[in-house]
Amino acid sequence: MKGSGRKVGMSSGVILSLLVVGLMVFGIQGCSSQPNPITEPYRLDVGYQSRSISFENPTGAPGEGGKAASKLGVGRKGKPAIQLEAGQTVQLCDIEGPGVIRHIWVTTRNNPSNLRGMVLRAWWDDQELPSIECPIGDFMGCAHGKTMPHHTAVHALGTNAGMNMYLPMPFRKRAKMMISNEGPQNVPLFYQIDYTIGDKLPKNVGRLHVLFRRENPTTVKKDFELLPKRVNPGRFIGSLIGIRNLHPNQWWGEGEVKVFMDGDTEFPTICGTGSEDYVGLSWGIQQTPYYYLGCSLNENNFITMHRWHLPDPIVWKDECRITIQQICWSGGLKETSDDWCCATFWYEPLPSAPLPPLPDVQARLADLWPVKK
Repeated sequence: MKGSGRKVGMSSGVILSLLVVGLMVFGIQGCSSQPNPITEPYRLDVGYQSRSISFENPTGAPGEGGKAASKLGVGRKGKPAIQLEAGQTVQLCDIEGPGVIRHIWVTTRNNPSNLRGMVLRAWWDDQELPSIECPIGDFMGCAHGKTMPHHTAVHALGTNAGMNMYLPMPFRKRAKMMISNEGPQNVPLFYQIDYTIGDKLPKNVGRLHVLFRRENPTTVKKDFELLPKRVNPGRFIGSLIGIRNLHPNQWWGEGEVKVFMDGDTEFPTICGTGSEDYVGLSWGIQQTPYYYLGCSLNENNFITMHRWHLPDPIVWKDECRITIQQICWSGGLKETSDDWCCATFWYEPLPSAPLPPLPDVQARLADLWPVKK
């Protein structure tokens, strides 16, 4: 049915228009009434100060960067990275607020087990449980441990695991991030967190939440949850979705996305028409990573898709749950089961409920993108 045929395309003018609309609607780098740093770059009365944290300045304090020494001397690339040992956890930042994390750059060994084995966790303000718990690769834009060069409204990735993330992360009192190497190998770790302090945040500001889920395989007739039920006001930003097609002789992507919100029970308020339709494509899946939607990987039965609801917000007042069906086309519509994962991004206020349990490292590392030997 949809396994072959025409492709959906967008002109550069359409993409630019969508970018401008998204920036205006979401204010992607500003989450308050302060000047938007993208649409108003000429404004100097911004009311906040710029800071950055890396291994060269682990506190982000003024005048404290680049003090480590290399063989070239003090301040000459003395500590750009560390060797993160298997089983080791390190702190990336512990920032006093108010402020907004605005950009994260990370690179490490470009290996599937490393990108899926390393886990990023983040805590906002006084909450004891993390609001972000996700493998670093999926958090930064690549499923299956496979980096593909592309950029979207949320991520920008290079071929060799140069990974960038741009969703704003506001906090009132404190922002703490840790990374754990739960994989089998010692690996290099480079990173930089760019943020501002002194931001004037609105009273109802949401904190970024990110979870990782995987079902390998999914259960027939039990829809995969992109967002398990949340009971709080919130806004769904979107998901990075990975599929490993376990039945190459059939088209996997007829399942519909369903958004159950604010009292929905059996039937949702928002209902899609198919899996590739949800990411803006049609008649099968094409490797077309557009700014707000599309597919960045479609090779060897591995698929990575993304959908960012920035110009088309999904907002709820009290509760929300988001699912996607596993339905295939094989001479007709049929229920099916494949290997699905997701990194899902949304905002909600604190206090917030605990995230669902993260799959253990063995479950995360199974059946990743194959490494050539």
